[in-house]
Amino acid sequence: FKERLSEGESLDDLLPEAYAVVREAAFRVLGMRHYRVQLIGGIILHQGRIAEMKTGEGKTLTSVMCVYLNALTQKGVHVVTVNEYLAERDATWMGQIYSFLGLSVGFNKREFSARQKREAYACDITYTTNSELGFDYLRDNMAIVASRRVQRKLAFAIVDEVDSILIDEARTPLIISGRGKSSSEPYEKADAFVRTLHGPHYVCPDCGREFDDGRISDRSKQVECPDCGAVCENTGDYEIGEKEKTVYLNENGAAKAEKYYGIEDLSDYENQQIKHYIDNALKAHVVMKRESNYIVVDDEVIIVDEFTGRQMVGRRYSNGLHQAIEAKEHVRIKAEDKTLASITFQNFFRLYHKLSGMTGTAKTEEAEFEKIYNLDVVVVPTNKPTIRVDEIDDLFTTRKGKLKAIVADIENCYKKKQPVLVGTVSVDKSEELSAILKKMRVPHTVLNAKNHALEAEIVAQAGKLGAVTIATNMAGRGTDIMLGGNPE
Repeated sequence: FKERLSEGESLDDLLPEAYAVVREAAFRVLGMRHYRVQLIGGIILHQGRIAEMKTGEGKTLTSVMCVYLNALTQKGVHVVTVNEYLAERDATWMGQIYSFLGLSVGFNKREFSARQKREAYACDITYTTNSELGFDYLRDNMAIVASRRVQRKLAFAIVDEVDSILIDEARTPLIISGRGKSSSEPYEKADAFVRTLHGPHYVCPDCGREFDDGRISDRSKQVECPDCGAVCENTGDYEIGEKEKTVYLNENGAAKAEKYYGIEDLSDYENQQIKHYIDNALKAHVVMKRESNYIVVDDEVIIVDEFTGRQMVGRRYSNGLHQAIEAKEHVRIKAEDKTLASITFQNFFRLYHKLSGMTGTAKTEEAEFEKIYNLDVVVVPTNKPTIRVDEIDDLFTTRKGKLKAIVADIENCYKKKQPVLVGTVSVDKSEELSAILKKMRVPHTVLNAKNHALEAEIVAQAGKLGAVTIATNMAGRGTDIMLGGNPE
């Protein structure tokens, strides 16, 4: 095949024979034979498009044909997954086919040395996570001499769970930072000051009703009295906006800050630094929630990914916010970092000469894929008619009603010994549900940022008789759930 490519044939010319070879090799090596719908998926991926294949249709095996064909160019193919477990599993599992067919397979891990990474990227096929790929790119751009780089040119990438990586996390900046100033005193002072402030509090000028508006809302400074409807003014020290996740001092708060710091006007240019420390301390106390946005492990503040519920060890909030949270939690305040290099996933993946992806849910975001990445979505039919029932959404007017219905549903399934997997949007939501089930004495497993090391194992056993598993929406994505549990 490589010889024919060098003599002027294109990949499209080789496709039917190459795919046939892979289909046969997969059967000989793994005992798995591609279905016709998987061949269709493989062709869509080769065309640089997104293949939408329903859960359980075998996307991992589908990608092998396209990866093999494009690896023949010897420019390197990157298979991008959402976590290291999947990258390692697929590299080992599907790697048997590639090795049988004479191609080299590499796997890129966070803790690898530069030499190990270089070896992984030098392979015909490299399995890696999206974040590690981005960080390696940034480090390469900071390399002083070319020989220290680990990556080759970005030729072709197949992105698994493409909607999660290219849409949900697209605007997430990857930042490499270096040590900056290391004084903890201004953070501690701002933290002590913020603890003296009062949240939004309203007094009705007509009926005298007093009430707090502790919820993070998008209300302006003026709100209506719940009793008589008169306009009330906020007598607290700051304003909150939930949508933008903002919090800022009002006139009362600014006056208190000026008195506390012994300055004339907080808005003066020379006081900008003080204002910056106060704003961060406010955000740390009011917007950033422990167990939801971050957790504290061994006296260290660890960010929790809002999409996956996973711990993001080694990552820190920028512009002093992380230090403000450390001051709030009374743990050691580390030196503030300054940004040395940064890129978003959106900008990074557009650097590839050719890009394709696969997922179970992409058609709904097709407009975004086309506009940002010039990728269209093709829905691949299922191998057999779908017998699963995709029920329509249930809508509830109150959150309490929704939780009650969810718990009743879980209890009903548990009594029948029917396994249940519950997806939640964040760690605190999963814990809230867990607390209710504990009261009802329904045995269950919670999978979130606190025990992510067991992630794949817990999800694999979610199909056991009578199992109840509560997980964050991205946990264990790509792991097979077998009815009866996984005997291995």
